[in-house]
Parts: sequence; C-alpha cells; structure tokens
Amino acid sequence: MKLIAKLSLVAAIAVLAGCSTYSNNAPSWMPGSNAIKVKLTGTEEVPPLSVSGSGEGTFRVAEDGTVSGNITTKDVAGTMAHIHRGAKGTNGPVIVPLDKNGDTYSVPAGRKLTDEQMKDLKAGNLYVNVHTAKNKGGEVRGQLTP
Repeated sequence: MKLIAKLSLVAAIAVLAGCSTYSNNAPSWMPGSNAIKVKLTGTEEVPPLSVSGSGEGTFRVAEDGTVSGNITTKDVAGTMAHIHRGAKGTNGPVIVPLDKNGDTYSVPAGRKLTDEQMKDLKAGNLYVNVHTAKNKGGEVRGQLTP
C-alpha cells in the first residue's frame, strides 16, 4: 500500500510539473496556454489618435517573470516599441524595450519582470506601444490583460 501511495505522489508531481511546461509552450490559441493576446490601435493611445495603423501579438510571462513574445504592426512606420508600466488611460515608463525586425517587435531573450511588475501585469497595468517619428509618444497601443 505504501508503494502505491508513493507512486501516486510521484505521478501527481509529474503531472503538475507538466502543467507549467504545457502553459509555457502550448500554442497561444489553446486554452491554458498562458498566452496574453494584445491588439494595438491608435484609440488606445493617451491621448487617443485617429490613425489607420494597427498591430497585434502575443506575450507569455512565466511564473518566474520571464517574458517572451512579439507584436507585428500593419501600416505603422514604427521606430521603436516597448512594454510600459501604466493603467489603461495613463502613460508610464518603459520597462521592456522590444527588438525591431521589420514590422515585428520582439522581447529580447532573458527579459524578466520584477515582482512589482508582475503585480502590475496581473492588475492589467502594463501596456505595449509602438512609437513613430510622427507620434513619438506612441502611435498604436494595447493593454496587456492576462
């Protein structure tokens, strides 16, 4: 009987460990993937802008704060993009600069959120925006809502 209990415990630990791996590696469209989808528009900027450009992407944040993901824009002459700290309707400081490759902006490998930034993420107080020469403060923006 003790052997069965030990095997059950080992199996339970393996299943729980697998859940973390699943949530960090599953396709973003699958339930439980921990993917944060974001859509960027000018109307989300502060102040709101009337622009034709847009963007969308997916981010993941592991339990240890490791961030990965990217956004891709359409009809935006972007110069740079960042993840910022700030509630919807407010502007805030840059916390993660994104790497630009054409119209795609990606989180550099190894970036982590601090404990305070993780709290902000869970509260919906992080956003991503893309800056342009015309709109230096940002042309399209989307709130990260897990």
